Amino acid sequence: MPRLRVYELAKKLNMSAKELLQELEELGLDVKNHMSYIDEETVSLILEIFEEEETAVKAKVSKPKKEKEEEEEVAQEVLLKPEEMQLNTFAVKIGIALNRIIQDMFAKGIVLKPMQQLDEKLAKEIARMYGYRVRFQQDVEKVEQEEIIENELEKLERYFETLYTVHRNELTTRPPVVTVMGHVDHGKTTLLDRIRKTRIAEQEIGGITQSIGAYQVVHNGKKITFIDTPGHELFTEMRAKGVQATDIVVLVVAADDGVMPQTVEAYNHAKTAGVPVIVAINKIDKPNANVELTKRQLVDSLNLIPEDWGGDAIVVPISARTGAGIDELLEMILLVAEMKEIKCFPKGPARCVIIESRLDRALGPVANVIVKDGVLSVGDYLVSGPVYCKVRTLIDDKGRSIKNAEPSQPVMIVGFEEVPDIRYMVYAVADLQTARIVTEQLKERFDKERATKRKIKLEELLKLMEESEKKELNIVLKADTFGSLSALQNAINSIKSEEIKVNIVHSSIGAINNSDVMLASASNGIIIGFRVKVDLQARKTAESEGVQIKTYEIIYDLLDNLKLALEGMLKPEIVEELVGRGEIRKIFDIKKVGTIAGVQLLEGYVTKSCTVKIFRNGTFVFSDEIETLKHYKQDADRVDAPQECGIKLKGSSEIKEGDELEFYQKREIRKKL
Repeated sequence: MPRLRVYELAKKLNMSAKELLQELEELGLDVKNHMSYIDEETVSLILEIFEEEETAVKAKVSKPKKEKEEEEEVAQEVLLKPEEMQLNTFAVKIGIALNRIIQDMFAKGIVLKPMQQLDEKLAKEIARMYGYRVRFQQDVEKVEQEEIIENELEKLERYFETLYTVHRNELTTRPPVVTVMGHVDHGKTTLLDRIRKTRIAEQEIGGITQSIGAYQVVHNGKKITFIDTPGHELFTEMRAKGVQATDIVVLVVAADDGVMPQTVEAYNHAKTAGVPVIVAINKIDKPNANVELTKRQLVDSLNLIPEDWGGDAIVVPISARTGAGIDELLEMILLVAEMKEIKCFPKGPARCVIIESRLDRALGPVANVIVKDGVLSVGDYLVSGPVYCKVRTLIDDKGRSIKNAEPSQPVMIVGFEEVPDIRYMVYAVADLQTARIVTEQLKERFDKERATKRKIKLEELLKLMEESEKKELNIVLKADTFGSLSALQNAINSIKSEEIKVNIVHSSIGAINNSDVMLASASNGIIIGFRVKVDLQARKTAESEGVQIKTYEIIYDLLDNLKLALEGMLKPEIVEELVGRGEIRKIFDIKKVGTIAGVQLLEGYVTKSCTVKIFRNGTFVFSDEIETLKHYKQDADRVDAPQECGIKLKGSSEIKEGDELEFYQKREIRKKL
């Protein structure tokens, strides 16, 4: 008997995977989930155990025929279709005379008519009178669909979540996926052009990348997948959905131009995604190139210290035009990939990241993807968010039709019903019916999420942070000039607190644009603008993404608002304030009540909400809370000195005459920055 996954063994035993997992747990077997493997010996043992149990059940002495028939009659189930909910049809369905039902229900005070349409509650009540249990077809279908959806969603979500821990021994290394980023015209596509030995850059309009592509190359026998992107919105949108699209970022900086605003923006996107960055200083062949000055700018602007300056940032001088330094760059990529130990699960259902999707005139809706796990094959059924697909054709990065695509391989998928959203993963499912059911369910879920989707608001930080232990505020900061930007950065960074961390995830000059909004969305942050406008597209995206944009004209207003919001995030300090003192003059033990202390108040007052500290001979004994406070025989909320009162403590009766009491009230003190 070969080894089997849990769900495969469950099929052999004619039971659900969930039921089998429970049985295995009772047998003392440590099995993680329905995708876990069970070895050959254990499979044989389990089959023997279940076979013996089944034989034992069959061998049991059967109950008397009459008793068994009565049980079956009581447990008999009737499945009702919507069209069978009319009383006369319902009577035929359960085999009871219509007149009898009408008479019996009339005796219970319910008047029915032969053609009356029954609701579910009434149908169940009537059926129960005659020993039947009713199930409705729509409920059965709903349960069946939910079971399919639950199983498939487990495969799509939980399976891949636990993949790297459960199947650690089965993981293999895969080629790294590298994203090339940087400022416009710094040579990103020319670099890929040199690596791929093609002439893509010259074919593009104006020398600027017009579309997104992914390409796989081989260096020293090892594959590397490159993503060439025209902007950073894609990079952040994918990260916003929890998708790690890339493993390594190559940040291209021109040696004759240095660090530019888009360079900073690209680096901040990479830093937010948490992936390693390799800096390629391009155009070193130009007469005005200054590599050392560019390195200085990397230190000043990005806090990236090159390795030859004593830091840990990998910086490689290159010329995309002549090819100088390209081999060293590829070696560094492979070295970082080796150090990072990029793993994948090479078997099972495929999981892919979409890097581009569009409506092609000839092929219809298509998606360019990179396979992350499993093997993608022609004929597979896929889901991507609310869109499903049967793979008709797979086209690789060289334009060839292929049958299968392996991890890290870029490929175009043809066969989607609609153009899929690049922010969703692509998962392989069992069949077309499952794909349709799952996408319908996901559509409903996404509609609900969209209706309730809300990002962080500056005014709501207090409430949000009360629900979370981690106090952190991420800010995308935009200003009109470098001078203003520098002043704001210094002012915001000077707002210090041990409990709150303020992160400026990105800062630059100029209008608030769509890229800023997507970065704020990915980091669950807010956008603060100083004397800048907000682009129309950015406003629309911010509204749909639920990102708050706050703009200011006066720097003091900006800082005051920020301080107030941050102070609201601080937990108030709870202090105990001494409000009164007293002495126990008499102890009363009352049946069915307990021990009561007769107290003479010496100073201040006592309330029912006070905490009491008990001292004996000047030594602290214990503290307690007040259960009952009385002034003479009347319940009291507060008693002031020098009056007497009766106090019953909640927890302890170990009090004695002569004990000194101190009364404390808790008070919140709002902290200041």
